[in-house]
Amino acid sequence: MLSFEEALARILALGAPVLPAETALIDDIDGRVLGEDVVAAVDLPRFDYSAMDGYAVHSSAFAGAPPVRLPVVGESRTGAVADALAPGSAMRIFTGAALPDGADAVVMQENVTRDGEHAVFTTKPRTGQNVRRRGEDLHAGASALTRGTRLRPPHLALFAALDLAAVAVARRPDVAILATGDELRRPGTDAVPGSIPESNTVVLRAMARRAGARARALPFVRDERAATERAFAAALDEADVLVTIGGVSVGDHDLVRPALQAVGVELDFWRVAMKPGKPLAVGRRARAGRRDAIVIGLPGNPASAMVTFALFGCPLLRAMQGEAHPFPATRRARLTRAHAHDPGRLELARATVAEGEHGLVVTTLGNQASGAVTSMAHSDALVLIPAEASGLPAGAEVDVLFMADLMG
Repeated sequence: MLSFEEALARILALGAPVLPAETALIDDIDGRVLGEDVVAAVDLPRFDYSAMDGYAVHSSAFAGAPPVRLPVVGESRTGAVADALAPGSAMRIFTGAALPDGADAVVMQENVTRDGEHAVFTTKPRTGQNVRRRGEDLHAGASALTRGTRLRPPHLALFAALDLAAVAVARRPDVAILATGDELRRPGTDAVPGSIPESNTVVLRAMARRAGARARALPFVRDERAATERAFAAALDEADVLVTIGGVSVGDHDLVRPALQAVGVELDFWRVAMKPGKPLAVGRRARAGRRDAIVIGLPGNPASAMVTFALFGCPLLRAMQGEAHPFPATRRARLTRAHAHDPGRLELARATVAEGEHGLVVTTLGNQASGAVTSMAHSDALVLIPAEASGLPAGAEVDVLFMADLMG
């Protein structure tokens, strides 16, 4: 049985090589991973401009003490280029308008009184006052953003400011999700004795999409060997990643591992020393002339499926896109109450986090069963309880993973 750390290292290694880049419009790349380094081709801002409404002047015109009276000659407004400022004069200027040649400062209008064609200044400006200088944000030739960055809305604003309509982003991984089991039915359909509404597919698809993938759910497969093999073979011919749910343990009806091996999947590992999520299977299937297909076999219990996919599946998808940091950093927090633990496996305890008087505090939730859905719905963090611990007292400092960081 692998340790959590070794299993994570192995699955992240399966993310190489990174999926090829494709060009996409900046309107469509929120949440994608940048596939190239972006270097600024222009200065930002492109020219000196006014930071507020007021009057453009040259500071040398203020040799004497205020008030100073200067003639107003024209105006500089956005979207136009004004004439040069004559020495000893002032020019009306608006926020965002280019600073005219001959000016080196802007006096905000609240400190100016108009007297016909003249302006009376009650303060003495300093050179550069209320002026945004060309290139002060970013110089041409400087790095704007590096490959492997998960793109957020502010990044799109940067691209637009650099006059880029499209950039290279990593191709989205294609993920197929397949749940197995005779008892499964779609939520909202007629119930029959012994059936249960399948809850894993919808959440795993949402998680995969948040990790940047194109994810689709395949029809359920019953606990029948030949049907399972056919479904796996078809999915592995198309998808970059096949995620199976259920049937991965050692019961009489757990057909996933032998069926995967029958269709050419080479298992890299099976079983991880963690709780929940011990029966995790990971492998790959070679495809001639194409990238290997990757398989992640998840346990069927809802909490186990969600936790294992958050810890292994989502980081794999991020790694396949070349994201610089596919696995989030842990935070430190203190337990608000004692947590019982049987030594032997790392426990990922569902919990809620809050800001305490001296830092983060974390409270583990009551029902930690692998089939519990409500504790997953109400948690916003996972507490890492070390495998060797025989329980932790209230006040113990622990590592915490935020759900928002894991799931995106």
